[in-house]
Amino acid sequence: MFILNAIIKILTHKYMKRFIIFSIVLIVLSHLFYSCAVSKANKAFHKNIANTPYDVVIVPGFPYQDSDTIWHDVMKMRVYWSQYLYENNYTRNIIYSGSAVYSPYIESEVMKLHAIAIGLPSGVIYTETRAEHSTENLYYSYQLAKKMGFEKIALATDPFQTSMLTSFARRKKIKVDYLPVVLDTLKTISKVNPNIDLSSTKMENFVSITERESTWKRWMGTLGKNIVEVQ
Repeated sequence: MFILNAIIKILTHKYMKRFIIFSIVLIVLSHLFYSCAVSKANKAFHKNIANTPYDVVIVPGFPYQDSDTIWHDVMKMRVYWSQYLYENNYTRNIIYSGSAVYSPYIESEVMKLHAIAIGLPSGVIYTETRAEHSTENLYYSYQLAKKMGFEKIALATDPFQTSMLTSFARRKKIKVDYLPVVLDTLKTISKVNPNIDLSSTKMENFVSITERESTWKRWMGTLGKNIVEVQ
């Protein structure tokens, strides 16, 4: 009874009430933002497939850890979506982007090996191995695509990341369209976890970004402030 009364007092304390209200508001706002991102992604995809096929789609990376026995669901989603776009003639080529950031595995190279393992031809896959943040994934891959002579370029990633990168692309005058993941379509795609030797993707003398950069510098990188402009 004493413990129950103590819990009731805590839950009815004015500051606890404020915390509960704040948490509920935060959850509701997060849900609304996610729903809005998904809705916008669906509209963008169905609008832009009228412009297909694209010369290339840019697919941002995601970390692969030493402790992982299978690839993360986020990486799996992005690679399978790129396969869907290629097999349905929405794109002719794919650029996977990402360096070794939080683990020694070069994200773009890990994605490439998984993509080949699930059936994508190696000849249509390119990797950008410099980017350490999503803004850099887009910027450096766009520059690589232009250097290789690709003109029609699209970003192909999940709805949330698409929403986060749209304003950055506009600010940097990066001329890309968007072919974001359509979650209902993704659910219909059969997926496997291929057993792959990833030793070739490990960076020697790796140092995690958390040890190389302060929290502030990493946040600036997330905002695209650490980009080295490509002339």
